[in-house]
Amino acid sequence: MAIELVSARYRYAGSASPALGPIDLRVEPGRVVGVAGANESGKTTLCVVASGVAPAVIGGRLDGSVRIDGVDAATLRPHELAQLCGLLFQHANTQLSHTTATVFEEVAFGPCNLGLPVSEVVERVWWGLRVVGVEALASRDPARLSGGQGQLVALASVLALRPKYLILDEPTSELDPAGTVQVADALARVAAESGAGILVVEHKTDVLARIADEVVILDRGVPAVSGRATDVLADPRLAELGVEPPAAVRLEREVRAGGLDWSAALAKATA
Repeated sequence: MAIELVSARYRYAGSASPALGPIDLRVEPGRVVGVAGANESGKTTLCVVASGVAPAVIGGRLDGSVRIDGVDAATLRPHELAQLCGLLFQHANTQLSHTTATVFEEVAFGPCNLGLPVSEVVERVWWGLRVVGVEALASRDPARLSGGQGQLVALASVLALRPKYLILDEPTSELDPAGTVQVADALARVAAESGAGILVVEHKTDVLARIADEVVILDRGVPAVSGRATDVLADPRLAELGVEPPAAVRLEREVRAGGLDWSAALAKATA
């Protein structure tokens, strides 16, 4: 049971060369797989391919295979994909329905379209709002949210669908440091409480260091470095791949470069 890409290679319609691949990737329930890379490295393309949106919805050509719980993603209908994979893009405004008067109704929009009983819709909405910490916004007009608030509401809307897998393209891009921590902690809770598998693209590697089990660094559409999060995020090749290491890694390097004992400095800082 997993999202599994095997020798997957994707080319957008009209393009002469692939934007992604070949790539092998596996996202299992309850695991968080982080993705980073320079601009134009294929991160967003990976999201739409792993979710089944490409080529089913946006066209293009896919070689290799993308399977969701053993089923070829190309055989699934859009509404089936939506219940299996919740997809959140970088800009929240593109995912809000713009048809509702309150945040509560916005988050309820998706579950209502699934034909669920009212009691279950209400439970899902409050659960989604609680997990991302925006219950206080329930009565607000979605059109009057800040960019960061809109991103959190969009995330709650995806969560309310209770997908088995979450695919998130830079979910903290519009958030301040406090909001970034809020989302990171929410994703960790989702993985722990619901068992959802999460594929998250982030340029903020501190977020990946906080929540990811594994990390993949993309370079021109293919994995350049992959493995355990702690190993990948400390890899000295990150800078040349256009990825800034987490703050803790940078600090350790500075301490060691100054000829100091990192273990002693860490022990003193945490004492």
